[in-house]
Amino acid sequence: MRALLSGGRRGKSPASLRFRQCSVLACWLTLCAAESLLSCPSPCTCNSSSLEVDCSGLGLSSIPADIPPETRTLLLLNNKLSSLPSLAFSNLSALHRLDLSNNYLDQLPPEVFGELANLTELRLRNNSIRSLEKTLLQRTVLLRRLDLSLNGLSQLPTGLFDDLPALRLLSLRSNRLQNLDRVTFEALVNLQQIQLGDNPWECDCNLREFKHWMEWFSYRGGKVDELQCTLPKELRGRDMRMVPMEMFNYCTQLEDENSPLVVDRPEPPCSKSSLSPPESKSDHVPATECPQRQRYRPVSVRRAIGTVIIAGVVCGIVCIMMVVAAAYGCIYASLMAKYHRELKKRQPLMSDAEGENEEQKQISSVA
Repeated sequence: MRALLSGGRRGKSPASLRFRQCSVLACWLTLCAAESLLSCPSPCTCNSSSLEVDCSGLGLSSIPADIPPETRTLLLLNNKLSSLPSLAFSNLSALHRLDLSNNYLDQLPPEVFGELANLTELRLRNNSIRSLEKTLLQRTVLLRRLDLSLNGLSQLPTGLFDDLPALRLLSLRSNRLQNLDRVTFEALVNLQQIQLGDNPWECDCNLREFKHWMEWFSYRGGKVDELQCTLPKELRGRDMRMVPMEMFNYCTQLEDENSPLVVDRPEPPCSKSSLSPPESKSDHVPATECPQRQRYRPVSVRRAIGTVIIAGVVCGIVCIMMVVAAAYGCIYASLMAKYHRELKKRQPLMSDAEGENEEQKQISSVA
């Protein structure tokens, strides 16, 4: 290398020497770059063209420490990872894709993904994650696909998705979710598909607001796989999206009954309370001079279902009676028409008989 850079053989022109030197330098830089890209952990396989490091299916209990910082795809699925250090991915700021599926992770440090600002896909499928920190995905603002299926999640913290405006696909299948808060999902303005199946959903008042969000999400073109009710037993097996909102009208009444007693209100519930005497403000009993008339609301889902069934039976009976009346009218009209036709046929015969009787009377009178 030193001989080539110093001039090579005698008799060569300066231009050829400079060309040879540039070629050697280019080859040396290429070899260095390739060496840096291919310096992957010994149990893993690396692809220098796609900058992918595949460490899947190796029975690893910890993440290899010498992963190249230029890595864009890191596959760690099908291993035995039970925990992650807080700085496990601190030197992988160029990472775009991370797959941690099929491991034994039960808890994630809140700052474990803090340095992955370029991450677009995160797979945590089939682990034992029971809870998530609110700030877990705070720095992954470019995330487009998130898979949290087949875990033990029973709830999601409010604000978990506040910093994910680019998220397109979210999978929450096969967890322990019973209800969700619509506020958690309102920040996902670009979400296109959400998977919610195989969860023990309780289709009660706690899920009513999320049903509103699902209707809005479907209206703007979003896709939901299913949300099958487990409780109450009257709705077991039904898709929450197909349950009419009128069946949740009783929730407002329950909220009014369970609301705490409020002594001082900034605004009275009706205008007549302003006419009450001043001494009534000191009483701890709420004023009842101006009660608001509320429309009827079913007390329970069972009563609402019974009301719908009874209304359907009554409407069916009325429809059957109308059909019978119409059929009877048609039969009666056809019989009357047939009778009139036969009556018209008999009229000429009757007129001929009357004429013969008159002729006989005339002959008898002449005789």
